[in-house]
Amino acid sequence: MATDIIERMRNGEHISETAPELLCDEIENTRRLIAELNTGYHTPDEIRAILERIWGQRLDSTVRMFPPFYTALGKMTTVGKEVFINFGCTFLDQGGITLEDGVFIGPGVKIATEGHPEEPEKRHSLITAPIVIRRNAWIGAGAIILPGVTVGENAIVAAGAIVKNDVADNTIVAGIPARYIRHINTCNDSVKFEVVQPWLSR
Repeated sequence: MATDIIERMRNGEHISETAPELLCDEIENTRRLIAELNTGYHTPDEIRAILERIWGQRLDSTVRMFPPFYTALGKMTTVGKEVFINFGCTFLDQGGITLEDGVFIGPGVKIATEGHPEEPEKRHSLITAPIVIRRNAWIGAGAIILPGVTVGENAIVAAGAIVKNDVADNTIVAGIPARYIRHINTCNDSVKFEVVQPWLSR
């Protein structure tokens, strides 16, 4: 059953890539919906309607996405209000992805909750860990968020960064691997930027 393997992934269990559950009808249905989303023109309302079927949740009217978009299971992703996802993003959501209210996801971002053991004899199994992007965080173009990471409130991940550790609230990180750059000043619960750098593209 799809729900069985989803629960096993949520629990961080190693799952073989050849497990028959990974070929279940629910996963094939997600692939069909992704093909529908990425083919032809859709209005914003039509895009949200398809995403509701992919993610298995009702979406607020403030959620916006520019296809194409790619995901693995779909049902392991939770999205809040006023979330924007730009072109060409990939969500490997087997371990669970949470996007809280006000999150910006730049073009070409990859959020990967899965990995593989380093031992060659175990490498065909999946290891998953959840990723949480907290309120008002901004993930810049082409950034990669790795399994188990939490990006804090109002934080910025610079374009092209690879994030393997948690990002604190109200901070900017950049680079490979991502490192702390500076703190963000906040005023009246909104982010005020001292300098807008080129690598803060979304």
